[in-house]
Amino acid sequence: MLDEQVRTAMFAHLERLTALHPEGVRSAEINQFSVGGQPLKLVVQPGIWKPAALDAALTIRTTFTAPNQLPPYEDAIAPGGLVKYAYRGTDPDHSDNRALRRALQEQRPLAYFIGVAKSIYQAQFPVYVVAEHREEHAFLIAVDQAQRFVDPELIDALTPDRRSYLERVVRARLHQPVFRARVLQAYSKQCAVCRLQHTDLLDAAHIVRDSDEGGLPVVPNGLSLCKIHHAAYDRNIMGVRPDFVVQVRRDILIEVDGPMLKHGIQEMHGARLSLPHQQGARPDPERLEQRYEEFLEAS
Repeated sequence: MLDEQVRTAMFAHLERLTALHPEGVRSAEINQFSVGGQPLKLVVQPGIWKPAALDAALTIRTTFTAPNQLPPYEDAIAPGGLVKYAYRGTDPDHSDNRALRRALQEQRPLAYFIGVAKSIYQAQFPVYVVAEHREEHAFLIAVDQAQRFVDPELIDALTPDRRSYLERVVRARLHQPVFRARVLQAYSKQCAVCRLQHTDLLDAAHIVRDSDEGGLPVVPNGLSLCKIHHAAYDRNIMGVRPDFVVQVRRDILIEVDGPMLKHGIQEMHGARLSLPHQQGARPDPERLEQRYEEFLEAS
């Protein structure tokens, strides 16, 4: 089984699955993979996975965290947006760590699976190991080609604009898709306001904006909203009280327009959000109150 053949086939398999399920793919579907008629699992219990037939690691994994907790990588972003991926244990010579080091030495592309719900993963690929920090028991992972060829030791010497660009890249490639997937999974892939279930038309809206203090990418700071209600929420046309009741701005309520305004916005006034079943995934009332004050000021 040739290394390049396995990786090429894996990426084609994941491309198909993520196109079908951008909000996250079940591990059972990910593991329905074979090369040359030989089945090969891609998601397994260890975080670093090297099949016996290969010399270098093939996949890495970050487990699902509780809705009110940040994914582990959120607290481990190196300058330039590189992801710090922890060793298996602390022994640099553990077989898993050697396998990931081999991927670094040979610049082999990997798939990175990030848990967004129980047994459901967001797949990032290809990613590359670009450095090892033995003193921190970690490797550095580039999730985009723009990061791959930047020397991690020289990132501090980059211009502020270049560093800012690299950090925006990792937000677009990693943070935003994972936040969206976690929120949509929590809300059973439907709009919290109108119950629309077409995932192509759903977004994860921040309650406290991500540019503001407290605007963390955790599920209690998110709402699953269709694109029309997301836009209305962002522009303070619509607000949500801390008791989960939708309010529509006064001037919008009396406006006369077409059926979209009437049925899509005005009739939502006074509706109660459809909430996640899991208590810890529900919107944080304190964050809702903070954002609702902004809505009242706009009214």
